[in-house]
Amino acid sequence: MGSSIKSGTVLHLDPPADFDLPRDVCSYGYFVLMPNYWDVKRQTLSRVLEFPDKPSACVIDQRGEGRLRVRFDRSLDRTEQTHARAQIARMLCLDLGTAEIRAFHRVDKRWIKSGRGRLFRSPTLFEDVIKTVTSCNVTWPSTVNMNRRLCEVCGRKSASGAFSFPSAKKLARTRLGTLRGRCRVGYRDQRIIDLAKLFARGQIDEAWLCDRGVGDNDVFKFLVGLPGIGPYGAGNIMQLLGRYSRLAIDTETIRHAKSTLGMSGTDAQITKALHKHYDRFGEHKFRSYWFEIWQHYESKAGPSHTWERELVSKAFTAANL
Repeated sequence: MGSSIKSGTVLHLDPPADFDLPRDVCSYGYFVLMPNYWDVKRQTLSRVLEFPDKPSACVIDQRGEGRLRVRFDRSLDRTEQTHARAQIARMLCLDLGTAEIRAFHRVDKRWIKSGRGRLFRSPTLFEDVIKTVTSCNVTWPSTVNMNRRLCEVCGRKSASGAFSFPSAKKLARTRLGTLRGRCRVGYRDQRIIDLAKLFARGQIDEAWLCDRGVGDNDVFKFLVGLPGIGPYGAGNIMQLLGRYSRLAIDTETIRHAKSTLGMSGTDAQITKALHKHYDRFGEHKFRSYWFEIWQHYESKAGPSHTWERELVSKAFTAANL
């Protein structure tokens, strides 16, 4: 996408002093899910952002002295520029200052040298929630394919020809048969539509979910009450909200417990042991857990900033890991 971006608006953002684009983008699996595209050769992130009028593709790179440059494929008005800055800030966790990263490193010193602490996410909570739903009870290649089809079938095309992730309003109006037949989401079809309707109607209060005055237990309880969201999904959405006090336990977590942590027993016994093992990391436990898994992936596939999207979609299977 990077080479196809035409002359349009260019924004510059000043990230936290410790921000590193390759490390902090290539830190969570969503960076290889459409419409995201990490260009290994150029070390840039491309994707289409949604705006009320029409979408726009952008390419993000990190310039001298750490500044971020964002090039768009068309001119954005002032309102769109403000919206774009907010979406990019959320996606790259630019609101996460160095003080919180240092707090995490004090708890888990293993990641001081690498500087790891931020986890990549989507420009919107809605996209994160739908991507979480597409990652439940399924292999990674199928998750990749579902997100590709959602963009190509239900997304909007930008001036440069790339597709956006569909908005809540668009998915709320999409037929079940389209989601199941063309997007291949299986049993998730009705749940995706139900979630989209909740977001489209403004019934998901993101400000409340992000409010630090609201306890993690209350947020978790709310999330597990949403259509298609169980304990794993709720735990994952919480970390995408910047709440890292809970684990998101699935079959990959159990594999990690057995192969890396040397745990044994039934899944229930291992789950109990995992909670005990990570309790010492307190409000940062998901970070500590995730970077352990990420380190394992990199031991198999090389540094994440060298991962080609199409290869990763096939490589991250139980047989290969």
